Amino acid sequence: MKLRESNIEKMQSRTFDVLIVGGGINGAVCASSLTSRGASVALIDRGDFSSFTSQESSNLVWGGIKYLETLEFGLVRKLCVARNHLIKSYPSNVKEIRFFVTLQKGFRHNRLFLFCGALLYWFIGAFFTRAPRLLSRKAIQAEEPVVDISSSPGGFEYSDAFLIDNDARFVFKFIRAAMDHGGIVGNYLESAGSRREGDLWVTEVRDLIGNRSFQIRSKVLINACGPYVDQHNQLSGEQTEHHHLFSKGIHLLVDRVTPQRRVLTFFADDGRLFFVIPMGNKSCIGTTDTRVEELPARVTEEDRQFVLRNINKLLKLDPPLNEGHIIAERCGVRPLVVEARPKKRDTGDWTALSRKHAIEANREHRIVSIFGGKLTDCLNVGNEVAAEVRALGIEMPFYNIRWYGEPPRQVKEEFYHQARLMNLDAMTAPTSSEALSRRFWRRYGAAAFNLLEDIRNDPAMGELLIEGTEYIRCELYHAARREMVTRLEDFLRRRSKIALQVRTETIRGAPGLAEACEILFGEDGPAQIRRYFDEH
Repeated sequence: MKLRESNIEKMQSRTFDVLIVGGGINGAVCASSLTSRGASVALIDRGDFSSFTSQESSNLVWGGIKYLETLEFGLVRKLCVARNHLIKSYPSNVKEIRFFVTLQKGFRHNRLFLFCGALLYWFIGAFFTRAPRLLSRKAIQAEEPVVDISSSPGGFEYSDAFLIDNDARFVFKFIRAAMDHGGIVGNYLESAGSRREGDLWVTEVRDLIGNRSFQIRSKVLINACGPYVDQHNQLSGEQTEHHHLFSKGIHLLVDRVTPQRRVLTFFADDGRLFFVIPMGNKSCIGTTDTRVEELPARVTEEDRQFVLRNINKLLKLDPPLNEGHIIAERCGVRPLVVEARPKKRDTGDWTALSRKHAIEANREHRIVSIFGGKLTDCLNVGNEVAAEVRALGIEMPFYNIRWYGEPPRQVKEEFYHQARLMNLDAMTAPTSSEALSRRFWRRYGAAAFNLLEDIRNDPAMGELLIEGTEYIRCELYHAARREMVTRLEDFLRRRSKIALQVRTETIRGAPGLAEACEILFGEDGPAQIRRYFDEH
């Protein structure tokens, strides 16, 4: 909380080059991009960072193979290049993964036609991943016996990528990078709208934790509110050529249904792609595609039954999955970009709308609005917005700097060298098969040296703290110092993936939870525990 309070004081005392409203993936990459280039930046979010759409993704980093069906080859090429670049830039976080596709008889395209599409996808992606493979019924049964092939002619396999940790954790990497480069950020700070005063934007801000109001002054305003971009532009009197439609997607988290580390891929009853995605020792199943008008979207009983019905039809599970097997649920909206004066008539078929982004700048008012977007394309958003901000007259002395990516190889090798000297991997939590050194590096990067120092100074820092999870004591102290954990859900759901992998009642009874909350919140720990379980 000290970091947050300090940042709020700084927000009131300075005039920034840029204020970013919204701390999802779009706002986070913009903050990292602009601060690295030398701009002075403030960022606020009315919830926690990535607490809306950016925490509800499928954790996939993919080039959009489905857009081949609508002949959007340019978009597929752009997304494949972006995917490849993320894999190269974040090799510890973004990994290639195989998509194991099983078709059903009577599907709208035959197996060979779709396999040719996978080959085209591989070609468009510059052969960066492993080659596609045609799958017979016999091969599917041998490699994934859990798949029901009784009505399948076979399938095929191709590659895309996924995030090893949860999406919200990846978003926070950009938030933390922005702070490391001088950015002033704050969560639970709600914009009540912005207005022009001379050459500046004045944004009215409500602190939802401290119950107070203040103003932030900036030369440029970036509206990165995700699905709420239109709403914030209305508050600020801005009219745009683009706006959003919304599609709801849900996922269910259950115990792992296959030991293989691949994405089981099918086509659901509604004809759209349907996945079983590995998430640690759990499986993430979905998704749905339902047009919605009101936010926030909620998981309905119909949504649950759609997912359960499809997965039980496609897999041979004994017993079949039911609501009692659900550990956690994810529900988000896809903000789909449409033009105010569309070139094509809106037919109501939102599934035909691609997940591209649009960046619209009002150069007279010096405001930039970001519509749509997806995690795969995030680095492009950071670069495109920086170009717009530069065109608005903001000086960035380090404009050509490489602002993203993991630390250099030499730093990584030194970290692993020190970890080996400490025999760090012998401390691996019993609930995790992953080496602790690898997890430290992936989650914390160069800051992982601080965790090694904590353990050297006090061996108790290497002890598992919350039973049933993989998190050790020093990670809680690190989160308290550097990750602006303001509420317990921030840690359980976004800085970690505990709430996605452990049932609420298990968390409630976990030894070490009280100590964890004392580390994170001090004397406010018991109140944070009560609040979390009252809300869940």
